[in-house]
Amino acid sequence: MRVLLTGHQGYLGTVMAPVLAAAGHEVVGLDAGLFADCVLGPSPVDPPGHRVDLRDVTAEHVAGVDAVIHLAALSNDPLGSLAPELTYDINHHASVRLARLARDAGVRRFLYASTCSVYGAVGSSDLVTEDAPLRPVTPYAESKVRVEDDLHALSDGDFSPVFMRNATAFGHSPRLRADIVLNNLVGHALLSGEVLVLSDGTPWRPLVHAADIARAFTAALTAPREAVHDRAFNIGSETNNVTVAEIAEQVAEAVSGSKVVITGETGADPRSYRVDFSRFRAAVPGFDCEWTVKQGALELADAYRKHGLTREDFEQRFTRLAVLRAASDAGAVDDTLRWRR
Repeated sequence: MRVLLTGHQGYLGTVMAPVLAAAGHEVVGLDAGLFADCVLGPSPVDPPGHRVDLRDVTAEHVAGVDAVIHLAALSNDPLGSLAPELTYDINHHASVRLARLARDAGVRRFLYASTCSVYGAVGSSDLVTEDAPLRPVTPYAESKVRVEDDLHALSDGDFSPVFMRNATAFGHSPRLRADIVLNNLVGHALLSGEVLVLSDGTPWRPLVHAADIARAFTAALTAPREAVHDRAFNIGSETNNVTVAEIAEQVAEAVSGSKVVITGETGADPRSYRVDFSRFRAAVPGFDCEWTVKQGALELADAYRKHGLTREDFEQRFTRLAVLRAASDAGAVDDTLRWRR
C-alpha cells in the first residue's frame, strides 16, 4: 500500500515511518520541516517525501496514494494556546482541505491523529469511552473535535476516515520532544535530581508509547473496512491510566537518586480523565499496547544518558514552543509560521 504520512519528520512520524515500511508499505512523507532538526543521537533516515507546509498541499501530493496517515499539526496545548488562530488554520482548516483532496484523488482510507484530550474536563474517575461527551478545554483539543466532525461529513462508500484518539504519547524517538509529561519528568530528574511536578499531581493522564501508536496506526491501515469506517478509537492501554503524581513516582524509581517534588503552583489541571481502550482491541483482534510507563521511563533515561542530553537542548531544542520562538526571533519563519526562504 502506498501511504502518505504527514508529519513524518516529527516526534511520532519518525517512529512510525520505519514501522510502516517494515510492514511492507511504501511510505511517502510530507512535512514542513519545522522540527526536522530536533534530533537526539544519530540522524534518522527519512522516507522520500515532500517538504511542504500543510496549508500548501495540492492534488499532486495525494496522487497515486492508497491511504493517508495524518499526523502533522501544531501539537500540544501550550503551543495551541499561543496562537489559537494558527492552530485552527493549520490543525483544522488545512487538515480538512487535505482530506478533501485525498477523497477526490481516490484515497480510500484516512487515518487521523486525534487525541484523548477531546474529553477535557470529565469530572469523574469513570473510564471514558468513545461515546462520552466531548469537552475540549484548549484550542488544540477543540481543533481536533472540529476536524473529526468535518471528516465524518466527508465519509462515504469509498472514503473511510478513522479517528485515532491517542493518549498522551511518551517514549524515545530519534526526533525528541521534551514537552510531554513523561519525557519531561525524566529529563528534569536526570538534569536536576528532581522530578518536578508543577500541578498538584492529582489529574489523571492516559499515556501511550510512541511505538504503540505506530503499531496501532499500522494495524488500522489494513483492518477490515467495516471494523474501522468512520469510527473513533481511543489508542492506549488501561494499565497506563495514571495520575501525574504516579507518573512522577515511577520516574523517580527509574532515575536513581532523584526525588519527587510536587509544587502545586499551577493548581489542579482541569484536563483529567481515565480512558477505556477496549473498542480498538475489539475492532483489531490481536492488538494490544506493549509498553508500560515504567518501561518508558527507563528507556528515556537510558537514551538521555547515552546521547548526552543537556539542559539547553532539553529546554530549547526539544521543546516545541521554544523551537518556534527561536525560529521567529531569527527571522527564519514569519508570523504565520511559514518559512521565509
